[in-house]
Amino acid sequence: MNSKRLMMAICLFGLMWTVPVAGAGNDPAEKVLIFTKTLDYRHESTEVSIVAISKLCEQNGILVDATEDSEWFRPEKLREYAAVIFLNSSGDVFNDAQQDAFRNYIRGGGGFVGIHGASTTEYAWDWFGRFVGAYFAGHPEPQPATLIVHDTTHISTCKLPRKWTHFEEWYNFRWVDQDFNLLLTVDESTYHGGHHPDHHPISWYKPFEGGRMFYTALGHGEECYADKHFLEHILGGILYAINRTPTG
Repeated sequence: MNSKRLMMAICLFGLMWTVPVAGAGNDPAEKVLIFTKTLDYRHESTEVSIVAISKLCEQNGILVDATEDSEWFRPEKLREYAAVIFLNSSGDVFNDAQQDAFRNYIRGGGGFVGIHGASTTEYAWDWFGRFVGAYFAGHPEPQPATLIVHDTTHISTCKLPRKWTHFEEWYNFRWVDQDFNLLLTVDESTYHGGHHPDHHPISWYKPFEGGRMFYTALGHGEECYADKHFLEHILGGILYAINRTPTG
């Protein structure tokens, strides 16, 4: 990360806000792991996004570690975390033992947040595909489009405009599992290059085999990580994943 970009990140994210939540900062078990390993495409926004999400968590009483090391995915290490955030990860990042450790972590009640490139991860692992709920297929050039909020009560979407114009790299998917709770879709009539004209999910959540998962296809560019609505969306997903209840 060059010095200009680092200074921009520090300046931008020093201005973040907090969301009222029950017991904020009182539970030492509320620690999350940001995982950014990439074996395929690596987003230029990775360093800025780590700073932004770390700051967002810290300002809401959540401890943070960040790594690109798959060796952290072992049972005794994962027990430290209330949730794991796959932040623009890509490729087959785990060996068999690490897959088993992560699956057992979820089955033991762990939380998961997948951001954007998380759906480009572990294509050959059927369990992970069913868990995340979609696999990436491709995208047009980044452009603005209109998002539609389908769940106005969930903590990740309740503060968003019901129709939200956002600049993004709009993912098309190889397939999308409909067995989830839908949060956001994108209106394909408002941009060019979509492959799901009748129904294009962008964000969803679900309980899964004892744990909790939240995924959003948003989060490509650096501009996302200075966008109030996007960060409200991400914070809500994290709070869901760690099972923290909002107040008010």
